[in-house]
Amino acid sequence: MYLTPNLGKPSVAPEQAFDLPRLIRIGRRRLRLMATVFLVIVAAAAAITLSMRPIYTANVHLMIDKPSEELLSRETTAANEGVLDASMVETEVEVLRSPGLAAAVVKELHLDHDPEFNTALAPPNLKARVKMALSHLKPAAPPQADKPRSPVTDAVLGRLKVNRVGTSYMVNLGFTSDDPDKSARIANAFAANYLSSQLEAKFNASHEGNTWLNSRIGEMRQRVVDAETALQRYKIQNNLLSAQGATLAEQEISTLDQQVALTRAQQAEARARLTTALAQLASGSSGDDVGEALSSPVVQQLRQQRAVTSQRVANLQSRYGERHPELLKAKGELADIDGQIQGEIKRIVSNLQAQEAVARQRATSIEDSASRSREGLAQTNRSMVRLNELQRDADAERTLYESFLSKFKEMSAEAGLARSDAHIVSSAQPPSFPSAPKKGLNLAFGMVLGLAAAVTAALVMEMFDKGVTDVDVVENELNATYLGSIPSLRSIIPGADPLRRRPIDHLISKPVSSFAESFRSLNAAIGFSRPGSKPKVLAVTSSLPGEGKTTMSVGLARSAAMSGLRTVVVDCDLRQRAVNQLLRMTPSCGLVEVLSGAAPLDKALILDEPSGAMVLPLVQSHYTPKDMFTSEAMTRLIEDLKKRFDLVILDTAPVILVTETRMVVRHADVVLLLVYWRKTRRSLVRTALRLLDSAGATVAGVALTRVDLRQPASVDPDDPAAYYRTYKKYYAR
Repeated sequence: MYLTPNLGKPSVAPEQAFDLPRLIRIGRRRLRLMATVFLVIVAAAAAITLSMRPIYTANVHLMIDKPSEELLSRETTAANEGVLDASMVETEVEVLRSPGLAAAVVKELHLDHDPEFNTALAPPNLKARVKMALSHLKPAAPPQADKPRSPVTDAVLGRLKVNRVGTSYMVNLGFTSDDPDKSARIANAFAANYLSSQLEAKFNASHEGNTWLNSRIGEMRQRVVDAETALQRYKIQNNLLSAQGATLAEQEISTLDQQVALTRAQQAEARARLTTALAQLASGSSGDDVGEALSSPVVQQLRQQRAVTSQRVANLQSRYGERHPELLKAKGELADIDGQIQGEIKRIVSNLQAQEAVARQRATSIEDSASRSREGLAQTNRSMVRLNELQRDADAERTLYESFLSKFKEMSAEAGLARSDAHIVSSAQPPSFPSAPKKGLNLAFGMVLGLAAAVTAALVMEMFDKGVTDVDVVENELNATYLGSIPSLRSIIPGADPLRRRPIDHLISKPVSSFAESFRSLNAAIGFSRPGSKPKVLAVTSSLPGEGKTTMSVGLARSAAMSGLRTVVVDCDLRQRAVNQLLRMTPSCGLVEVLSGAAPLDKALILDEPSGAMVLPLVQSHYTPKDMFTSEAMTRLIEDLKKRFDLVILDTAPVILVTETRMVVRHADVVLLLVYWRKTRRSLVRTALRLLDSAGATVAGVALTRVDLRQPASVDPDDPAAYYRTYKKYYAR
């Protein structure tokens, strides 16, 4: 993969692409990985299972019953007989998990003196001794005024599990302990304290409710009497024997509002017609284009008479002189008709003014009527507002009084019938077998998890193998010639900052480094790619952007120039102008100007002073629909460059994305296809090779770029990258 090129090794025939030994190596490697992952996870599961301490869980089964308050309620019993809300069951489950109930169990069974729950009574181990010793060196913490619950209560709650059985009214209460007898005793204590707490809560609630209701009923009775008296008195004072009578007034106001809207629209229309006519007259119009005049039958008739008279005047003028009596008479008639038309237009404008005034007065009159009607309705409804308010107050007081009275009677009758809303179906018994650890289940889970992890590891390996990694993939799967690879500078020099140390500058500053040697090796491989003749024109391309085409082109040019070859780099990527950016140059003319004849070649060539190579850049990034690369000028330019230089390198755009690249490669003796190591998918490389072949290009081979020498990923033991650490001492960094 690195430094050692494939010098003249023929491409593998398509029928040899199926490499059984390689597939066996890949399969063995993945099987080893899967077996390792599987065994590690299963061993970890077994070790964890064997190190776990056995614990026992005792279970109590409770049945949540229908609340006893509904037993004497006729409506509820008839509508909801045998029905219990699911939220009520969940509420009781949370009561069983409450810290208060746990504290009562701790107090009853003296669990605060049990070392299993009170860690302060447990034998101190080494960690506890160190913690106790360090506590003497720290300042004493301020005493807490009150604490919500003790650590013993938290420990007991941590061992308690309360679950509803499906969607039924059964609740399973389980408690876990190191001692099976203790787990059963504590579980039964939780159930007993839960039932007794329910009875106590019901008795207290019933007593307090009766006392409070008794004090409130007398007060509410008097409030009902006062509210009904005030309602009747108000009806008599305001002569309101019914709550009706406002419908006609509201309908009248609605009708007037509609008439107001209609008259306003008519007024706006009349004003608009008048304003338009006056504006036309004010702008110098004779009134012929006024809308009302155009539709007036009188004006239309006068215009017809004027047209006849105008035609007669024209005939007389063509036959007689200006002073002829008939002509003067006709002109007089024409002037009289014009006067009649202007008079009619004035009458039309005057009529528009009158219509606008009438519409305005009508709208004002209807608005006044609507305003008076609203005032009358408001005066009528003022008393109704107060009446409705008094009626609502009286109804509310009466409803509340009846509700309190009914509730007081129910609670008085049920005071002696209070019972718990749950009962014990089966008490807890000391378990015969530990509940945890479940050795068989844990081992089975470990095996399933190990199998899943092993398959996942194999899939991840397969996912990462989609890229091109080594010579074996290039030659056996892509059926191409492997020329060499260029390592990532960061993998050779740890901590190298790509913003400060650029690869092309490293070629100049470290000419005997392994990085520079990789470019010389690749140049040599390209030189031997054509048996019988050394290629002079090299096109560098790739499948996608970002695979290092420009860096490779400039690096190969600098390496060849430093070896004594006359070298030139031609920037053929019309869109990016990457050579200028990489070499930090701002040319005044370039390839486009040379091809168009605007500048000679000698003026466009720029010397790369660090290496001695020449550069034919692009002045600006632009795309032209004109096909320059298939022109005679491009052919003449390539021939001229071949005469002047030993090596011509064409830096092109990605072959898959840019069409003109397939035109450029026709001028090259060989094409170098770059592949981003591990990143570019093999399917894209196959597509690029197919496009180059269809364009008639001669592909010298494939070179891998940005190879990370710190991560050898080859499955082929013959890959030279696997031995980089062995001979890296021969080169300077």
